[in-house]
Amino acid sequence: MDFVIRGAEIADGTGAPRFAAEVGVKDGRVAAIGGRLEGAAVIDAGGLVLAPGFIDMHAHSELAILDDHDHLAKLGQGCTLEVLGQDGLSYAPVDESTAPQMWEAIAAWNGRPDVDYDWRTVGEYLDRLDRGVPVNAAYLVPHGTVRMAAMGWEDRAPTGDELAAMKALVAQGMEEGAFGLSAGLSYTPGMYADTAELVELCGVVARYGGYFGPHQRSYGAGAMEGYAEMIQIAAESGCALHLAHATLNYRVNEGRAAELLKLVDEGLDSGLAISLDTYPYLPGMTMLAALLPSWSLAGGYAALRERLNDPEARARIVHELDVTGTDGANGVPADWSRYEIASVTKPELRGFVGRPVAEAAGARRPAEFYLDLLVRDDFGTGCLMHVGNEENVRAIMRHGVHTGSSDGVLAGDKIHPRAWGSFARYLGHYTRELGLLSVEECVAHLSGRPAAVLGLKDRGLVKEGFAADLVLFDPEAVDARATFDEPRQQAAGVPYVFVNGRTAIEEGRRTDALAGRSVRRREGASSAGRKRGKRLSWPMVDPPPIPVGTGPTDAPEACRGCEDPSPRRRSDKRMRFF
Repeated sequence: MDFVIRGAEIADGTGAPRFAAEVGVKDGRVAAIGGRLEGAAVIDAGGLVLAPGFIDMHAHSELAILDDHDHLAKLGQGCTLEVLGQDGLSYAPVDESTAPQMWEAIAAWNGRPDVDYDWRTVGEYLDRLDRGVPVNAAYLVPHGTVRMAAMGWEDRAPTGDELAAMKALVAQGMEEGAFGLSAGLSYTPGMYADTAELVELCGVVARYGGYFGPHQRSYGAGAMEGYAEMIQIAAESGCALHLAHATLNYRVNEGRAAELLKLVDEGLDSGLAISLDTYPYLPGMTMLAALLPSWSLAGGYAALRERLNDPEARARIVHELDVTGTDGANGVPADWSRYEIASVTKPELRGFVGRPVAEAAGARRPAEFYLDLLVRDDFGTGCLMHVGNEENVRAIMRHGVHTGSSDGVLAGDKIHPRAWGSFARYLGHYTRELGLLSVEECVAHLSGRPAAVLGLKDRGLVKEGFAADLVLFDPEAVDARATFDEPRQQAAGVPYVFVNGRTAIEEGRRTDALAGRSVRRREGASSAGRKRGKRLSWPMVDPPPIPVGTGPTDAPEACRGCEDPSPRRRSDKRMRFF
């Protein structure tokens, strides 16, 4: 063996009880699990849990893994695989015209690092990753990027030729190794797509065994209708569905998790392949320009600048922001005290970072200040949105098709701590402190279950023959150190992380290994780990009891109003990934 891990308790990613065994690694694979093993090196893991490396089902690290050698945000908390290309906007496939547009359009998410943007296709981007990156990465074809390539920023249905061009780009991306199609249906230009367009594109994905991972149209006033539309698309296209950051935000959705989970269960009962991911925090984070009404962005940012100089158009935008609620802001009138300026691209604007828009505006009308800030910062401003609901977060994370994610934005002055803390927070706060999940179950949410959603046959479990993506953590000490004031803090209690059999974190410190590579959908493989109509069930592991508390955010509140106090149980008999 290249090395042997001795003395650990193994949480193997299936949700089954932990067991004691030694694990031997050879040539990047788990070569043996059993009794006394011999190796060139021995790691004494007494008291630690050995788990499969965690899989971030929703990440925004496309440029960060090329620019940041250490990538401690993810490696430091045990992540060994990230799924990129999210929310319908990413850096491939592009051409010479759309590449610079994408670079600017999502600068609020990814910044403008010194990275040579020398790829154009999905395959070329994946090839770039294969030169060596900190973690493994999978990719989704981004719908908005594809739409931009076929028809620009037009607010209309595609022509037959434009739809054919989009379908060809999606097919090419799938053939080059993508796992599915993402969508950002509250971001332009993706939000201009109707249901029929998405059904057509998902039909292409279904033929390759991929999945549809949408950021749906609303997480506010129209949340339930938005989720229902996504399930309709899955039913009509035959495509597996993975609901991205499946949250319910704003006061209008407080306590409504049971309604969402009922929609999911009804879809599962009808034979659809559905899964979802969440991050374990209440605030969201996105680009500040995302709050704008979709009509104002038709034609792109150049057209938006013209509209903002037109008094009539500008007044209409302000009215929709403040009074009716825009489609970009989830149909909810803006509460400017809840939208915090998180990052800017212009140094002279950094004094606004960390301040709610209402405060930064001073005596001015916040909506007017907001529009001027966007223009001054070339639309690259990021924001934190304090709109989440703890009751919903806790109920959704216990469901049988739930997986973990960070939705982590790594660029900017004041980023969301979820980028550096999500997986440690699941294990520390929600597992150890609140007892909403057992250690074994939480590990399964973060490893085996997402690997099954992706259809991976050799990752996500501690199992002989599987890739040696592994993490050793202390169940009594693992925790998120990242905070909203200090978001770039390495997680506690994760002393060892291995990527493809190479040590990436050793005794809590980063090594020089760049062992990550692209992970590509295999020809004929079925992402989502299952095909339409094939009913599967997660291992029947009873959840720990919900702890008794007295405060308004204690665990009994998590499922108030649910028909079943543990929504996850309804799916336990339906989805078996192993």
